[in-house]
This record gives sequence, structure tokens and C-alpha cells, in this order.
Amino acid sequence: MGIQVEFNSDLALRNISEFKAGRRKIEECVPSPLRKEKVYNFLKKGLRNYWLDGELPLVETKGDQKLSRPLASIVILEATHFKQKGEMWTKGKYKIIEVFKDDKIHFENMTILRK
Repeated sequence: MGIQVEFNSDLALRNISEFKAGRRKIEECVPSPLRKEKVYNFLKKGLRNYWLDGELPLVETKGDQKLSRPLASIVILEATHFKQKGEMWTKGKYKIIEVFKDDKIHFENMTILRK
């Protein structure tokens, strides 16, 4: 038996329709609209470790690692692990650095590509 931990190089949240349908909490979903410089809360099931020393992509997930192209560049400001009803969770805050409105490639691995 070990400790199951996931290392994430992006923040993958659900579509806001999941919140509107009552299936997810607002913190589990991509905000609509995304606003540059705004700080949002996030919530993910499981013990997750995020890179805190630079920008990473915000993506939308449909589950089973089906991810969208990056929607925005973010920095994670804080991440905390906690246990609720016998399950491990990760919650935190992230700030939108740039919102992407095109299909261009904005990240090369963990590096943000600037104009």
C-alpha cells in the first residue's frame, strides 16, 4: 500500500455546464467568462501536485484525460490537500495571466510562448 499522488502540468477543470446542471461545484469548472488578472478558486479530487514556479495552461476536461487546447495561461497561487468524507481533495487559487482566443500553440511543454 502506498500514497497515491498525481503530478499535473496543467489545471484541468470541467465545463461550466456541469455546475449549471448540478453535477459539479463551481470550483471544479472553468469560469465563464475568463477574465485576465482575476483570481479564481479550484477544486480537484485526489492528491495533486502542481508547479507553482511559473505559468501553466488552464484546460477543459471531459474526463478520462480528454483535454481541450489551452484556454488560458495561469499561475497557481496556492494548493492545499484535505480529506472530506473519506476522500482526498486538492483545493487552491489560480490567477489568469492571459486568455487565449485562437487556436495557436501557446505552450511548448512547460514553456509559455510569447509573441
